[in-house]
Amino acid sequence: MTTDATVFVVDDDQAMRTSLQWLIESTGMSVQTYESADVFLASYYPGRAGCLLLDVRMPGMSGLELQSYLAREGYRLPVILITGHGDVSMAVKAMKAGAVDFIEKPFHDEDLLRSIRRALEDDQRQRAGQAARADIAARLAELTPREHEVMAMVTDGKSNKDIAAALGVSAKTVEAHRARVMEKMRADSLAELVRMALIAGADGPAVR
Repeated sequence: MTTDATVFVVDDDQAMRTSLQWLIESTGMSVQTYESADVFLASYYPGRAGCLLLDVRMPGMSGLELQSYLAREGYRLPVILITGHGDVSMAVKAMKAGAVDFIEKPFHDEDLLRSIRRALEDDQRQRAGQAARADIAARLAELTPREHEVMAMVTDGKSNKDIAAALGVSAKTVEAHRARVMEKMRADSLAELVRMALIAGADGPAVR
């Protein structure tokens, strides 16, 4: 779990905010509390590591509405929803919208802490994946248009001979392009190059 991760608690009940802050800080985790969704949005900036612990029913923007807003804006902060008025349909809606968990008051402290740890682990894995995709994207940007073509066909399983025929060049030229692709992508094997193409392709076309 990353040491700079923060549990952001949004609840209009001051006593609940204080109780949650004490509980979470007692485990060594960092906590910041907010009395409303608007106050949270005014201070949060995208990219901060952590998770969001939301009360469902609050004056103004509700927890579910804040969850939906963050999703629309592309914020990938894991969300845990808590409420004293939950029902099955609300829980299903929250989970379908991507919530890590939905916890109804009163809850056991350890159940909540377990959900928070899972959310922070999800956030850490997600950030590691984003960093890997950004690194691969930077390497892809170094390729020429022809090298992109060669990489696409290589990672599609085509032989040098097939690539040469498709591009109207010699097999020796394909070998040269392929070597430069491997060098620029810093790939030690074809399997690693394919893995990079798959990772890059998760956010769009791996190669042009």
